[in-house]
Amino acid sequence: MKEPIQELRMLAPDSFRQVISRRAIFKAGTAAAGVALIAACGNEKKATDTTVGGDCDPLDVAAIPDGTASAGFSNVVNKSSGTLSMYTWGDYNDPDIVGDLANSVLGVTMTVDYYPSNEDLITKLAAANGNSGFDIVVPTGPYIPQMLEKGLLQKLDRSLLPNIVNVDPQYLGRDWDPTNEYSVCKDWGSTGWIYNKSVLTKEILTWQDFMDATKGEASGRVAWLDSSPNVVGPYFWANGINWNTEEAADLDACEKYLVEEIAPHIKGFDSYPSTALAEGSFDLAMAWNGDARQAFVRIADAGGNPDEWAWALGSPATELWMDNYCIPTGAPNPEAAHAWINWLLTPEISIKDLLYHGYHSGMKDIDKLMAELAPEAPRVDMIFFASELVATMQTGEVNSAQDRHTEILDKMKAAAAG
Repeated sequence: MKEPIQELRMLAPDSFRQVISRRAIFKAGTAAAGVALIAACGNEKKATDTTVGGDCDPLDVAAIPDGTASAGFSNVVNKSSGTLSMYTWGDYNDPDIVGDLANSVLGVTMTVDYYPSNEDLITKLAAANGNSGFDIVVPTGPYIPQMLEKGLLQKLDRSLLPNIVNVDPQYLGRDWDPTNEYSVCKDWGSTGWIYNKSVLTKEILTWQDFMDATKGEASGRVAWLDSSPNVVGPYFWANGINWNTEEAADLDACEKYLVEEIAPHIKGFDSYPSTALAEGSFDLAMAWNGDARQAFVRIADAGGNPDEWAWALGSPATELWMDNYCIPTGAPNPEAAHAWINWLLTPEISIKDLLYHGYHSGMKDIDKLMAELAPEAPRVDMIFFASELVATMQTGEVNSAQDRHTEILDKMKAAAAG
């Protein structure tokens, strides 16, 4: 059942700039192509389909009159060939865009592998010593300096990325890559939780509520993200402590609480819980906003009732992350990598991908694009956040507490119920 058109609550540029411009390190095809694109929103449909399941409608780019959605944007599509291999976060692109559509529009055949954390990405690339076989990787932005120090990324050829002009300037020139020599924004998001209201009777509004539910009504049926900063974050945010604290007393108290009081009630650590939620594995899960948004469609596709589920952004504070497309050193097909990244920066393809993964893609005038290309897109409040919510978001830092965070997660896994 379709939801009514919702007012877009767009990210306020000043709020985003204030949050993410801090010098911080996270721990943590087009109208001319004449093809019908589907706003998949979690459904694996082919580019020629005329209907989709879930809450979405077809997005027919060929039917968009000239001078509307693409006005003021660059829509250059560069052809390429061969195999293009990407290493990225789980279920992070519309299946068409990494499948049949990429082949028909660009002439490339894609393979995609997944990692659960930036640490895993860096470890694999470093071990490969330039022979990983990957053409595109998607690190969280401020990990980029660390990757450059290790020689893991190669410079972009900006002449092959003319569509970078379509990206809103506030998502370019970040501290981790001031001239965008090595990266271009993919999207950004935040963290909260999704839960089954028909099972959990108490509304979950804060991180303390989330932790109370973990060891209460949801005991043995809850998932936390498989990411060390994300597991320590709720404790610190609930107690009014910045999650970047390096104070030994703070870390000791966090470890004691999470390992002894929380971990025995956790069924699993899952960075992409939407599928498991649809399969009935969990009643409560910490989740990044886009994956939680996909969960509603997958629950419906599995025969469940998405109206029984609720989403909430972490409160009183939560994280802010931004991921970027990069080309690793030794990429076997850098020409195809540039062509694909450039294609993702066209407005229609960017919106199509956004409707699948559910994260703000950083395009210019994204409110106008959404209004023109997908006016009835569901749950836009899970994609775009009001400025007062953005103001509560904190970026992470790689500091002396990094190893301690990893130790806490390891100890939690050892003590977990699952």
